[in-house]
Amino acid sequence: MPDDASIPPTPPSTALPVRRLDARSLRGLAHPLRMRILDLLTLDGPDTATGVARRLGENTGTVSWHLRHLADHGFIEEETGRGTKRERWWRAVRVSRHLDTVEFRDDPDTRGALSVYLHEIVQRDFHQVVTYLTEDWEPEWRNAGTLARWPDLRLTADQLAALNAELAAVVERHRAAALDAKANADGKGKEEGEGEGAGNVVDGAPERPVLVQVQSFPRKERDGGDGGAR
Repeated sequence: MPDDASIPPTPPSTALPVRRLDARSLRGLAHPLRMRILDLLTLDGPDTATGVARRLGENTGTVSWHLRHLADHGFIEEETGRGTKRERWWRAVRVSRHLDTVEFRDDPDTRGALSVYLHEIVQRDFHQVVTYLTEDWEPEWRNAGTLARWPDLRLTADQLAALNAELAAVVERHRAAALDAKANADGKGKEEGEGEGAGNVVDGAPERPVLVQVQSFPRKERDGGDGGAR
């Protein structure tokens, strides 16, 4: 089960490195505040304990402790050449985290951590959708975003896995194109003496960070329904 991004069976060269969570790393990450901190650094870039604490409404000392814990487990790293000994900058390690839930559901030592981890992912995605719906957006962005649901599919497990792989491949294709466009824009900016990443415009249109969430799963059919007779 992927967390940040699904990687197709044969990932392109632009795909993020894959980190498969083991029992130790799962226990190290499965904490509500640690997961919020990691998500913040992943989405918004490097920050200090003071900055993270201010944005999350938490105590700086508590955030500092969780930052060190995340670093010990390899989820974040210090940004060298920035900050001081008293105020270090931290950044998320850019990987695609994958978790095989089957490995942990029957293990009493990790079942609790797995439950926390999955619960926090669902809550995170829910709150991100709610935030989007309550924000003011220009009409073109409001029309471009979508909340879609297809409730009438009937698939085998292999077909569902294939569907997820196809969706991941589409997202990865767009991600690779965005990275190429950014690299070209950065190179052009340097030639013209501008700062790196100056001007977030693609083909004359402004670009923004975009979140893509994918949830696909089987559901239990109601007893006595006609679905099982097909």
